[in-house]
Amino acid sequence: MRHAHPVETVRAAEAALMALLPEGTLMQRAAAGLAATCARLLIRRRGRVYGSRVAVLAGSGDNGGDALYAGAALARRGARVTAVLLTPEKAHPGGLAALRAAGGRVTAEQEVGLADFSRADLVLDGIVGIGGRGGLRPEAVPYARAERRGVVVAVDLPSGVDADSGEVPGEALRADVTVCFGTYKPGLLVDPGAEYAGAVQLVDIGLELPDPELTALQHADAAALLPRPGTESDKYRRGVVGVAAGSATYPGAALLAVAGALRGGAGAVRYVGTAAEEVVRRFPEVLVTEGGPAGAGRVQAWVVGPGGGEGARQALTEALAGDVPVLVDADGLTELGRLGPRALAGRTAPTLLTPHTGEAARLLAGAEGTAPPAADALAATRLATARRLAAAYRATVLLKGSTTVVADPGGAVRVNPTGTSWLATAGSGDVLAGLAGSLLASGLAPLDAASVAAYLHGLAGREAAGAPGAPVTAIGVAQALPAVWRAVRAG
Repeated sequence: MRHAHPVETVRAAEAALMALLPEGTLMQRAAAGLAATCARLLIRRRGRVYGSRVAVLAGSGDNGGDALYAGAALARRGARVTAVLLTPEKAHPGGLAALRAAGGRVTAEQEVGLADFSRADLVLDGIVGIGGRGGLRPEAVPYARAERRGVVVAVDLPSGVDADSGEVPGEALRADVTVCFGTYKPGLLVDPGAEYAGAVQLVDIGLELPDPELTALQHADAAALLPRPGTESDKYRRGVVGVAAGSATYPGAALLAVAGALRGGAGAVRYVGTAAEEVVRRFPEVLVTEGGPAGAGRVQAWVVGPGGGEGARQALTEALAGDVPVLVDADGLTELGRLGPRALAGRTAPTLLTPHTGEAARLLAGAEGTAPPAADALAATRLATARRLAAAYRATVLLKGSTTVVADPGGAVRVNPTGTSWLATAGSGDVLAGLAGSLLASGLAPLDAASVAAYLHGLAGREAAGAPGAPVTAIGVAQALPAVWRAVRAG
């Protein structure tokens, strides 16, 4: 599992370690790992380090020092290294001396720096460190806009990205690779910051850190959470998931939610709604009950809302009145936004909300008694948005988008590292809702069910799209789920 810690925690861990080590040891560890990554990239691109052109964009403080020391290590291997000092009076003196001693060139002239940036085989972005706020300063903006031919390696964090949130309040320098030290930073794992980070590589510098504030599942983590039937299992012991979805306007939503639920580990799927005939025709194994959730018989979890139309409020009310976990999606979320958090008051069983940013805006308006905030603003602050919703509704929230964020009311947050932009297609969210609901019925806690569902769903999107990628359908994503389930279990 990838663990991410906020800047304040990282700074405290660095200070504690530096108190035990000779001065400069921590920076040397970071610079050595950074230089090793850069050397591998140059060898992969050019076959050698010797003779390669390297530009070091060095800002003030330790971040610039890391970049300068790494540049010195590359210069000692024969690279032609130029350091561009964006704040010459604040350049790290030890790093600068090391670079000059290794034969590196130094300039503070922007015109020269931009020319070196544009023709370099590799650029080290050491402009702004993890403590930076507010986007790039004016003197750095031209580098974010300039054309480049080489690979850009960010030092700990792409300059202009907020380390704690992933927000990009102004312009930022887009990296191909980010080398981070000690731990991942939340902003490297959450869009829009993650989009600027490229491939992220972690260098261990020996920090002792507390439990992470944010995590991201990997294959082994997802595999450990997948429900597996035992020798004594039957369909009821494996869990029954109820699906209240579909309407005359959106009958397909019922089919897609059921398709996801059938592939989520529960032993049976029970459907209630207006699309019963279509559901049984397509999926004869589904149990169909007339009426709403209140009269459907025993289930271990409900999925309510996909394509629910005018019947969504009644289905939501009946499902929430029960004592089992309820996943609320689509039209169910619209109704919940109208009712506000009071609709969940008194519930002892957990609730999982799966909004996209437009639905998140309506939920926040219902919770805070304000006009819905702009969806674009919520997308740009998705980590804060997910936490805000989880706190307001005291529910687990799976916020869909370019980075899916799962926030628990207890404070735990996970981000999903899988997925593809091809998943932005009609019905994809219905499949995800059914899948997550099935995992809930199988016995997973909401945080785990939501995280694993997002992980599998993202992989299924990749599987359905293939390489290099092609349009997918929601049912194609559902059909790809067994293959990715097997792949995750196989490691």
